[in-house]
Amino acid sequence: MMQNAHDVLIVTGMSGAGRSTVANALEDLGWYVVDNLPPQMLRPLVDLAVHPGSALPKIAAVVDVRGGKLFADLALIIDELRDRATVRVLFLEATDAALVRRFEQVRRPHPLQADGTILDGIAQERQRMLEVRELSDIIIDTSELNIHQLATAVSQIFAPAGTADVKLTLESFGFKYGAPTDVDMIADARFLPNPFWQEDLRSSTGLDAAVSEYVLGQEGAQEFLDAYFAALQPVLAGYARENKRHATIAIGCTGGKHRSVAMIEQLAARVRALPGIAVTVKHRDLGRE
Repeated sequence: MMQNAHDVLIVTGMSGAGRSTVANALEDLGWYVVDNLPPQMLRPLVDLAVHPGSALPKIAAVVDVRGGKLFADLALIIDELRDRATVRVLFLEATDAALVRRFEQVRRPHPLQADGTILDGIAQERQRMLEVRELSDIIIDTSELNIHQLATAVSQIFAPAGTADVKLTLESFGFKYGAPTDVDMIADARFLPNPFWQEDLRSSTGLDAAVSEYVLGQEGAQEFLDAYFAALQPVLAGYARENKRHATIAIGCTGGKHRSVAMIEQLAARVRALPGIAVTVKHRDLGRE
């Protein structure tokens, strides 16, 4: 994994091999990504990266043949910059057949094909890319990768040590205020007795021990938590495999004050024990009248 304080990554390779997917994956990992950068602009970009106190410690620049004649200087510029900073080159490769299929799917011409065929453009690009490919640090063949698999491969290479596979928000809410629309899964805690009808608990919340003990002591509460936690584990593992890095799971009750709050707190305690999951708890309607 790459963790240098002033990393500069040049992303290049064949058109249609997945540069946009890689750029998006790097942004998700906290990199500052510049797309379609002329090679000559790499010099001031590296100066910015290595400047003391720079706010951009990790920079990725997507450089490709769209730069036209400017692209011809890329290999020389990379050699020059490696004397001044930690500059690495990621080259994206794919077979002719895979590239043709992708261009045909999006119904766009290859940037170098002019009046020729897609294969003509690919052949020209391979020739122009030879020198840069030879000096690349990392080569990824994306021929058999979908966008999720490519993003996962990028994460495995460039994610800092200790980075969570999935950042999970666990949210409580009250159905009477409307179910949240920005969540991936919703569960309903209204099958449990409502502490609101217990006069000594009405003014308290699911964050209070008395309410939590009341909710968790009801028939079916522990069984629900056990089963729901067990069901979430393959889901979260699947999110990580598919490179879904942010997810929200909600539990609702009537007002979002008692049952859902207590259940989310208990679920969060269990999920935090899972490796690779960073948990944030949000109680949407706590404090509403």
